Amino acid sequence: MTAPNEWVRVDCHLHTVASGDAVLTVEQLAAGARENGLDVVCVTDHNETAAAFAAAGRDLGVRIVAGEEIRTPDGDVIGLFLTERIPYVLPLAEVVARIRAQGGLVYVPHPFDLQRSSLGAVLPGLCERGDVDVIEVFNAKVADQALNDRAAALAAAYGLPGGAGSDAHDPAGVGAAYLEMPAFDGPGGFLAALPRATITGEYRPHAVRYPRRPR
Repeated sequence: MTAPNEWVRVDCHLHTVASGDAVLTVEQLAAGARENGLDVVCVTDHNETAAAFAAAGRDLGVRIVAGEEIRTPDGDVIGLFLTERIPYVLPLAEVVARIRAQGGLVYVPHPFDLQRSSLGAVLPGLCERGDVDVIEVFNAKVADQALNDRAAALAAAYGLPGGAGSDAHDPAGVGAAYLEMPAFDGPGGFLAALPRATITGEYRPHAVRYPRRPR
């Protein structure tokens, strides 16, 4: 249980080596979180949950929320507070249904980033149907702040809370963005606390995965 009046720093979107395109180990993630004063990190590997589930069961000095960034034909969507992996070959509507069936939250990452698989084109309809819980309004890997602002405007238009994530794939990315919000227990408490959250973030690009060798 959380203490009354306690506040925490939460990064809603990070990746480990289990994602396949990241070089951040769970140990590095936890160390970076502690160094940057984070209390909660959401491990949201691409189409994979094994590392998140394993980390959630360890004492790493930081609370782990298990999530998954799931590829759908319409773009990527994140499930938070998951208990089971969701396959990435499914239609978006089924992925949303599976997240909700687990008691999880539907979190939409980098909705208008054209450099990645994003849900921007279908997001208004998704919001109108009540299929979105949180929209990521600050992603530290989005170079054009206008795209984050556009996400924030859409969230406000539909009365949805905003999330923030470093989207870290390497140690240098940890701590680039986070929410400061009242402490919470579980997905319901998280949603209830989000309207009071404040966002801290800065653009921080991914490190080069395969740097050129010196000649």
